[in-house]
Amino acid sequence: MWMPPGQNQSWVSEFILLGFSNDPTFNRLLFVAFLLLYLSSVLGNGLVITLICMDTHLHTPMYFFLCVLSLLDVGYVTTTMPQMLVHLLAHSQTISFAGCWLQMYVFCALGLTECTFFVVMAYDRYVAICYPLHYTVILTWGLCTRLAAGTWACGFFLSLIHTFLTMRLPYCGPNVVNHYFCEGPSVRSLACVDTHLTEKVDLVISVFMVVAPLSLVLASYIHIAQAILRIKSMEGRCKAFSTCASHLTGVTFFYAPATYIYMRPNSSYSHEQDKQISLFYNAFTALLNPMVYSLRNKDIKGAFLKVMGQGRLAC
Repeated sequence: MWMPPGQNQSWVSEFILLGFSNDPTFNRLLFVAFLLLYLSSVLGNGLVITLICMDTHLHTPMYFFLCVLSLLDVGYVTTTMPQMLVHLLAHSQTISFAGCWLQMYVFCALGLTECTFFVVMAYDRYVAICYPLHYTVILTWGLCTRLAAGTWACGFFLSLIHTFLTMRLPYCGPNVVNHYFCEGPSVRSLACVDTHLTEKVDLVISVFMVVAPLSLVLASYIHIAQAILRIKSMEGRCKAFSTCASHLTGVTFFYAPATYIYMRPNSSYSHEQDKQISLFYNAFTALLNPMVYSLRNKDIKGAFLKVMGQGRLAC
């Protein structure tokens, strides 16, 4: 559908999201699989948030940051999955221009926030391992709140720049986006003009929000590894390493696909492959994070058993 602003040119008023398949039967199977994936992600992260809020023993900087990460994951997956589920069953797969604008902005904002938030979590582990006696003195609740708020503000501000530069481009047709949501590079490829400048700005944002945070995370873990190697007992080393292993796993799951998507030239884009990779770091990462951070965590398990025990007593 087009909106004619003038005699010689027309502007796209909506986009069509191709999704994964045109086969109705296969789409119904995808709907069931993705619905289970979405519900598992929301329930898993929601459980982590609930346990941390309810158990006072978990009111520490590390679990505060884990709670914020779970909140980010819930928002991240909710930005794209519900609409994709609707499109899998609906005859129409359209999204309005304004809806596409909003989805791109929120998705990018939460993604950029999570990129920088992993640095905050790495700093938490750095202080806990390298300066254990000063942990609560350094990471006060005021500092934790400012660090969390700063990552959100940075993510939402830079996302506004990315979204504004992408959506202000003229889109005069075609309006078919080969993706399951309004992802920046996929939408930008439909623009009627040269997008070189917008791509350069996006590259700068990607370097600032992906490469720089990843470098800081790696630098933190180099210092953490050095501190762990100075621990004399093997038991102490294993305990210190186990507190960092879950965070490193989460960082790998998130940064690896995100770097592949956003840190390569447009000439190497493969729409089908990009959809699968985007699904991994959008949906599967949100599902895996509660498992990675909670399965080996005795405090989370203890809080869960305590809640279950209270529930049985109440019955």
